[in-house]
Amino acid sequence: MLGDLSDSETQGGRSVQVDLPSRRWHLRLRELIEAERPGWFHWVPVFVGVGALVYFAVPFEPSPLIVAAIVVAAFSLRLVGGGMTYASVVTGVLVCCAIGLAVAKIRTELVGAPVLIKKTGAVGVSGFVEVSEARAKGGSRLTLRPVRIETILEPSLPKRIRVSFRQVVKGVVPGDYVSFTAKLSPPPRASVPGGFDFSRYAYFRGIGAVGFATTDPVPSAAPVGQSGMLAVLNAIARVRLEIGNRVAEHLPGQTGAVAKALLTGDRSGISEETNEIYRASGLYHILSISGLHMAIMGGSIYVVLRFLLALSPLMALNLPIRKWAAAGAIGGAFGYLLISGGSFATLRSFVMIAIFFLSILADQPMIALRNVALAALIILLLFPESVVDPGFQMSFAAVVALVASYEALARRTAPLLPRRDSWLWRVGGFFAAIVGSTAVASAAVAPLGIYHFHQAQHFAVVANFLAVPICNFLVMPAALVALVLMPFGVEGLALAALGWGLETMALFARWVTGFEGAVSRVPAMPAVALGLMAAGGLWLCLLRHRWRLLGLILIALGVAVAPLGVRPDLLIGDKGRLIVLRDGEGRYSGLTSRFSRYELSQWLARDGDPREAAEVGIDGVLRCDGVGCVGRRQGALIAVARHPAALREDCLRADILISQIDVRLPCPNPTLLLDRATVSARGAIAVYIAGDGTVSSTSVTDSQGQRPWSPRPATLPGRPKPPNSVGSSQPDGLGYRPDQD
Repeated sequence: MLGDLSDSETQGGRSVQVDLPSRRWHLRLRELIEAERPGWFHWVPVFVGVGALVYFAVPFEPSPLIVAAIVVAAFSLRLVGGGMTYASVVTGVLVCCAIGLAVAKIRTELVGAPVLIKKTGAVGVSGFVEVSEARAKGGSRLTLRPVRIETILEPSLPKRIRVSFRQVVKGVVPGDYVSFTAKLSPPPRASVPGGFDFSRYAYFRGIGAVGFATTDPVPSAAPVGQSGMLAVLNAIARVRLEIGNRVAEHLPGQTGAVAKALLTGDRSGISEETNEIYRASGLYHILSISGLHMAIMGGSIYVVLRFLLALSPLMALNLPIRKWAAAGAIGGAFGYLLISGGSFATLRSFVMIAIFFLSILADQPMIALRNVALAALIILLLFPESVVDPGFQMSFAAVVALVASYEALARRTAPLLPRRDSWLWRVGGFFAAIVGSTAVASAAVAPLGIYHFHQAQHFAVVANFLAVPICNFLVMPAALVALVLMPFGVEGLALAALGWGLETMALFARWVTGFEGAVSRVPAMPAVALGLMAAGGLWLCLLRHRWRLLGLILIALGVAVAPLGVRPDLLIGDKGRLIVLRDGEGRYSGLTSRFSRYELSQWLARDGDPREAAEVGIDGVLRCDGVGCVGRRQGALIAVARHPAALREDCLRADILISQIDVRLPCPNPTLLLDRATVSARGAIAVYIAGDGTVSSTSVTDSQGQRPWSPRPATLPGRPKPPNSVGSSQPDGLGYRPDQD
């Protein structure tokens, strides 16, 4: 038996090597891996990101000792067994994943700050204003660094709080010390299990409480001084505010709001209608300062500086003006980063464009996958939480696809293309590049857009073909000129040109949005489908040889798995006021509330339902009277108890009981019992009912786990789950009283 597996045998006293198929495949695979060695670095940020994803995905907080042990083990394996090709690849992957896990844990510990644990009544608040924003629906929003909050001791003060005001706040600028009265609460949880987790977003930005003010802010003398860094940041914020005010003077309405967003990064004045128009047309990326804007701004500075320096023949012939222009472009891009608010999306764009210009200083190719990989690695090491940010994912998906396509085309088609110096050829090439790049970028980000936003835009190529040239040649250059002229007070003409460009882009966006079928809602896809498509896309883009086409198989598998996600049959809102049940047509109907319309709109989007929240009603799925409601799904009887008079009967016959009051009586029949206290503690709950009547459920706290940004509430006392209860339903609230907190 062992001889059958040998790759040599003896014939006539001589040892003859046998070329077994397994050996041939082994050698061929090793050759392919070695041939990709120059591109191994491209995979480093990928697996660092995988390690960070693992950290954010686990339902518990890893201890520092466990993380340290994993890192030590990974590096030890690398030192011991990293010599051979396969071992080198495997141990390298483990080291990168361990680094991603470690930097995510370190970052979490570094940004840790107190978070409000429960709502307050109206309390006095005093602190330094960091950001002042006007809201599209009216009023203002202030982000403060609090110095005093009534009823909260100083060690427990949040690092930052975000407070909304019903009226427009005037006369308050960043750096002012203000006092007012507000009702505060912890940062809100996700509105549906697996949905966007604002509490995690807030945690990494130091926001420990949100709320709304009940009085206007009153400036006063600060009892403590500001730190030097805070004073610098507030000075920059005041410059941003002044730029926004100048823009509003010349460009009123939504045109001014969009212009303000492009110049200062403040998108708070953009209405939901404008957001939806740009989103449906595929132009939403223009509303936020991203790689496109940073590239145009930095590129414009580079071109202008190089042109001015080239006006002197002496300098042009004897000095490296190309490098000088690149250095100036980096400085200009950094200035744009400062006045744009320094959001993560803008910071990512600056890092990327800075690396591209640094490659000019180092006499290296400007557009290369290595530069993209280096930018991604720097961002992940500094801000590992970016790996779960849709903006980061979509930005790098688009850039990787574009650069990989550019490099592939340059290798294969450049020698075949005839040289054409006519302006017609160049203009045609420019518009062809817009169409091609839009198609490539749209294909790259489509799975991410569907996964996070549950939408698909079908005419994005048309909208970008029309709008991107205006953005490139009019909007962003006019914005640059306006910024240069503002210190002299003569920015009016440049802002007028900027406004004309934005109005033209908005006209194109509305026109494309009006196409029949311009946008469609898509049900939430399972994470495994996105993972397969992402892995296939990276395999296709980051490898150079023909076996990269195997990535198409992974993409196809992801597309095949995407429609297979299981959708909830019953959803209960965070406060228990919102309860919807899937009807015979597969659509949600049930009890709704005007206070829960945002929550319901998120549920409808995840379900691929194009209806607005206001269009959802009971529609026969529930039969209600004065004390409660009943309905059926998959043979299971669902009861909603609104009054104690309904509890006794519902406890005897319901399979699923949702009580909008606390339950204190024995309730033997329900497989799943959710009372007011349980729903309040666990957040929104999704219930799944199988064809045989089996019930399972999951909640927001289940999906969040026990993490620093989402501490799990104390277990509610009550009876054990019934023997026939199934899934992850939580302990009910029998015997629970609010005064037991």
